[in-house]
Amino acid sequence: MDWVRSSAVGPQAFSAILADMHQRTQNYWYWTGCVSRQHLKGTAISAPFSRVHLNNQAMTVTQPTTAVAVYCASSLGSQKAYQNAAVSVGDALAKAGRTLVYGGGRKGLMGVVSGAAIEAGGKVIGVIPYAMVVSGGEQEQTAGQALSKAAIEALFDGQNRENEDTVVVGSMHERKLEMAKQSCGFITLPGGYGSFDELLEVTTWSQLGIHNKPTIVLNVLSFYEPLRQLIRNGVQAGFIKKENETLVIFVDGPPDHAEHESFDWGRAALDAMDSWKTVDRQVYYNWDKQRAPESTSVSP
Repeated sequence: MDWVRSSAVGPQAFSAILADMHQRTQNYWYWTGCVSRQHLKGTAISAPFSRVHLNNQAMTVTQPTTAVAVYCASSLGSQKAYQNAAVSVGDALAKAGRTLVYGGGRKGLMGVVSGAAIEAGGKVIGVIPYAMVVSGGEQEQTAGQALSKAAIEALFDGQNRENEDTVVVGSMHERKLEMAKQSCGFITLPGGYGSFDELLEVTTWSQLGIHNKPTIVLNVLSFYEPLRQLIRNGVQAGFIKKENETLVIFVDGPPDHAEHESFDWGRAALDAMDSWKTVDRQVYYNWDKQRAPESTSVSP
C-alpha cells in the first residue's frame, strides 16, 4: 500500500509506518482505493472531491459521509478556553456519531480534540505528511511541550487509540486535499498559520465551486474577530462578493468572555453546520474537465 492506515499511533506503530513507507513515498493512495500517483495524469489538486480520476477516467465516489474536518493548532494556546473548546468539539462529534478528521498530531489542540473524541467513543482519522512521521509527529510551534503533554495525558490515555486511523500522505498539499475529501464540512478552532491556511483554502474552494461544504469558525474569546473584519474589508473594497461573506460562518459564543471556558462550542458548531445554507454562485466552472493526455508516441 502507498498510504498507510494504522489503528495505533504509538512509537511502535510509527516504526512500522516508517518501514512500510520506505521507498514508497512517491506513490499516492486514495482513500477510495489504491491508486499509484504515477497513474494520475492531468489530475490537479483542485479536482472535485467527489471524484477520483484514474488514467483520465473519472470514478464517482458515492459513499456519503458525515465526517467533519477540524483545523486547529499543534500548540495549546495561552487560554484555557481554547483547550476547553477543543474538548467540546471532540466530544460533540463523537456523541453525534460523526467521525473527526484532523491533522494527525498528538500535541496541542490537535491532541486535545482527538483525545476528547476518542474518550467519548468516537472515530478519528488523522492525516499526516510522511516528513512529520519520520520526525516523530507534528511539533509545537511555540514553547510549552511539557504543558501540552501533561494536559493531553490528563485528558485521555495516550495509548487508547483503537478508534483512530492514521493516513500518511506525501505532502502538506495532499494532507489538505485528503482531509477535505473525507469530510462533509469544516470546523476551525483557534490556531496559527496552518489553521489560517486550511480555513481560507477550503473557503476558496467553496467560492470556486470545487466543493460545497459549510465552513464554521469558532470565535473563542473573539480570536477570529480580525479575520471577520478582514473579510468585511474585502467586501467593502470590492474583492469579495457580498454574498460570499457568508461562506465563513462565525460562532461567537456568549457575549461575556468569562463564559467561554464552559460554553459548549462543539454543540454550537454542529448546530451552525446543520443550519448552513449554500451560497448561490454566479460563476460556474466544470471541475470534471480534464486536459487531454499528452501523446507518448515517438515519431519515426
